[in-house]
Amino acid sequence: MKAAVIYEHGGPGSIRYEKSFPDPKPGSDDVIVRVGATSLNYHDIFTRRGMPGIKVPMPCIMGLDFAGEIVEAGANVKDWKAGDRVLIDPVDRVGPGGLIGEMWHGGLAEFARVPAHHLVRLPPDVSFEQAACLPVAYGTALRMMYTIGKIKSGDKVLILGASGGVGTCCVQLAKNAGCEVIACASSPEKLERLRALGADVLIDYTKQDYVKLIYERYGKPHRRRFTGGVDVVVNYTGGDTWVPSLKVLHRQGKVLTCGATAGFDPKEDLRFIWTFELQVLGSNGWLREELVELVELVRQGKIKPVIDKELPLEDANEAFAMLEDRRIFGKVLLKP
Repeated sequence: MKAAVIYEHGGPGSIRYEKSFPDPKPGSDDVIVRVGATSLNYHDIFTRRGMPGIKVPMPCIMGLDFAGEIVEAGANVKDWKAGDRVLIDPVDRVGPGGLIGEMWHGGLAEFARVPAHHLVRLPPDVSFEQAACLPVAYGTALRMMYTIGKIKSGDKVLILGASGGVGTCCVQLAKNAGCEVIACASSPEKLERLRALGADVLIDYTKQDYVKLIYERYGKPHRRRFTGGVDVVVNYTGGDTWVPSLKVLHRQGKVLTCGATAGFDPKEDLRFIWTFELQVLGSNGWLREELVELVELVRQGKIKPVIDKELPLEDANEAFAMLEDRRIFGKVLLKP
C-alpha cells in the first residue's frame, strides 16, 4: 500500500513516501479501514520530531485523525462489518494499546489496522473529510468550551490563536452558544475568514495591543463594581500572552486552556487571580461521547469543519511544512 513513513525522528522533509509498504492484517479484534482522509495536528509534528520520554515504535505511520470505510473485520468483531463508514478515536480508552498515529500505525496510508473499540459510527451525510477534522482539534475545543468552560449566551469571549484548528472550532462553538466573539489572528486575510465564521470583533495581534483594545471597547475590569473586561479568554498559547489574558477578564471571569504552544512556564501574576476571583480552567482532550456530539453537530450543519488545503499523500512533507510554518487557516488534509 501507499504510506507516508518515518524510520527515525527528524525535521522537515524527513517523511518518506512509499508505494509498497506492507498491507496491514487484522487481528481477531481489529478492523481494516480504507482511509478516506486524514487531518494533521501539531501532535503529528511532535511525533515526527520526537518527544522526551516517549519511545515511538519504528517505522511509524503518523496521522491521529482519520476517517474511512471498513474493508475487513476480525473474527471477534461483532458490531462492525465491511462497508461501515467510521471515524477513528485515536485514544485507547480500553487497553494499553497507546495512541493511534503514534504507538500504532495511523492514517497517513491507504489502509490502517484499527482495534474495534476505537471506532465511531459515521452517518452518510458527514463526509470523511469533515470527520477527519474532528477528534484532536474539534474534540479538544468542544470539551474546553462546553464541558469544562460552560460558556453561555451573552458571554464576551476572547479567542487567542483563533485561526487554527482548535481556534476556528472555538469561534463556531461560541457563536452557537450566543456569545460575542473577539478573535485574534496574525493577518488581515485570516481575520476576514474569521469574520465569515461569525467573529464579531477582530484583532491583528501583530499590530494591535489586545489589552488596550479590550479596555477601549468594554472598559477596564473593576474589582468592586463588577464592570469592564470580557467574561472568557481562550488561551492555549501561554508564553507572553498569559498575564495579558488575566488583565482583560471581568471579575469572576474564566481563562480556558488546553495547551501551551508559546511556552508552558509563563510569567504569572497571582494578584489578578485573587483580586478578580478569576477561574483558570484546564481541559485535556475529549471523551467518546463528545466525538459523537461533534459528529451530530456537523450532520446538523451547526459546525462546519474549516479545511484550508487537501493534498495527496505523496505531499506529506509539504503538508507538515504548511502546518509548521503557520500557513494554514483551519485544517490541512492528506488523502491517499
